[in-house]
Amino acid sequence: MVSLLLAVIYLIFISLGLPDSLLGAGWPTMGAQLDVPLSYAGIVSMIIAGGTICSSLLSERLTRKVGTFAVTAVSILLTAAALFGFSTATRFWMLCLWAVPYGLGAGAIDSAINNYVALHYSSRHMSWLHCFWGVGTIISPYIMSYALSVSCWNDGYRWVSYLQFGILAAVLCSLPLWRKMEAKDPVADSARVLGIRGALKIRGAPFLLIGFFAYCAAEATAMLWSSSFLVGTRGISEEQAAAFASLFFIGITAGRFVSGFVSEKLGDQTMIRIGTGVALAAVVLISLPVQTDVCALAGLVAFGAGCAPVYPSVIHSTPKNFGAENSRALIGIQMASAYVGSTFMPPLFGLIANHVSLQIFPLWLLLFMALMIAMLEITRKKVKGREEPAAPSEK
Repeated sequence: MVSLLLAVIYLIFISLGLPDSLLGAGWPTMGAQLDVPLSYAGIVSMIIAGGTICSSLLSERLTRKVGTFAVTAVSILLTAAALFGFSTATRFWMLCLWAVPYGLGAGAIDSAINNYVALHYSSRHMSWLHCFWGVGTIISPYIMSYALSVSCWNDGYRWVSYLQFGILAAVLCSLPLWRKMEAKDPVADSARVLGIRGALKIRGAPFLLIGFFAYCAAEATAMLWSSSFLVGTRGISEEQAAAFASLFFIGITAGRFVSGFVSEKLGDQTMIRIGTGVALAAVVLISLPVQTDVCALAGLVAFGAGCAPVYPSVIHSTPKNFGAENSRALIGIQMASAYVGSTFMPPLFGLIANHVSLQIFPLWLLLFMALMIAMLEITRKKVKGREEPAAPSEK
């Protein structure tokens, strides 16, 4: 039963990753056909991010009231319907309209499933869960590329929406499995609703949120600006830079797959430290003033690999550090802080780099990685002494 439910959860995280890279893959064509500037993609992504932040903050109350299964099913339905709505858009305002349910669905399911896995499964499954998110982000650009080659961008969104509806059907069929697992959950009925204020009063929680914000700011900046950095500072062609920048995504996806094999033995805190150590070394490689491009390229791959264990390990350690009864609230707020960092910090970097230089790219990464390390270490000291939680139910 546990293995079957775990397979469904992996499928859910593929569904989370599927839409995330569609907008970027299709926008050059979408923007031209809708007769809007290239920069308007940022408007759509900001609306999505706004909905995601709101639903992340509300996820504790929603999950408490209707349960993880209902939140998951409704969220997938919202994203599937929104993607189908995108496929019918003939005006830019229609994309903005459908971006609202997409954002609301993405945030709630992200928080609910991360909390569920942190409570019920071991750290290796948390790493592999986020690896499957990466699989989703890799698949969808190929779907959009095929749609553009044989039809139009609308079909790319339509086909992905069909995949989402298929995943929704699988989730609905798994209802008996969810009921059995939630019936065994000792926290589900006893946990009180903390809310944002209550969660922030927990010892160490504000430092955790700042650290998570800083990590996501660095990761998202690397995702968005690494290609521009290679072109602007290393003189690499745009085609080559795009190909090399994709190695970051491969590094983070492969890194999470590998992390799953060692995370249980090493523990969440050690995985975070190893990951940040690799990421810091990668920043040094990126910034070396040498003639060859090998160091910068290797550094981008290494930065992705270093980032790989941090996100899942921070999430998985939340019940241990703050108590299973508080994890639902804290993980929801963590997701919101993550989206704030990944949404607003990359554009801020672009604004600053436009007035200074793209050369500050490694310094920007170093700044946020240092802030993350400091905040997570303070968090560890604040929560030190909490007892180890019971073994996950899969064991």
